[in-house]
Amino acid sequence: MKSCGDKNLVKRIYFYWVIFAEIVGGLSGFLTREGMKIYADSAVKPFLSPPAIVFPVAWTILYALMGIGAARVYASPKSPDRTKGLLMFVLQLGINFAWCFVFFMFRKYLAAFVVLVALLISVGYMAILFRKVDKLSGYLQVPYIFWLIFAGYLNLAVWYLNA
Repeated sequence: MKSCGDKNLVKRIYFYWVIFAEIVGGLSGFLTREGMKIYADSAVKPFLSPPAIVFPVAWTILYALMGIGAARVYASPKSPDRTKGLLMFVLQLGINFAWCFVFFMFRKYLAAFVVLVALLISVGYMAILFRKVDKLSGYLQVPYIFWLIFAGYLNLAVWYLNA
């Protein structure tokens, strides 16, 4: 990552990208909270389904890692991969946001799995683009990718158990 010169500017870049990611995640959770409650009370959960408290903790960490990666890419010299990486960052956040509605609000578990596969593909591509611009930024997305694979198992199992 190329230095932006002013350390306060660098801190603000990190702050804004992390806060942006956290706000998107928090907003999706807030807007789908009733659906989450219905899911928690009525859906049959699969084996290996973690306690409810794990999800907000994990997502808070993952959104922070996403934001840090995006900030590092943003602070890097302009390039086509930088532009595409930041666009993929925004796109995958949008897909992530949509998944919450499909899964929790509409309870369309199979459709949610399809959305999750699209999310996994977009995050994988984003990580590749991030890595081309700033290696650490790409590697910071690895926990997110593993979490999405685990979420895919949970999502598919919820569909199967509640069909």
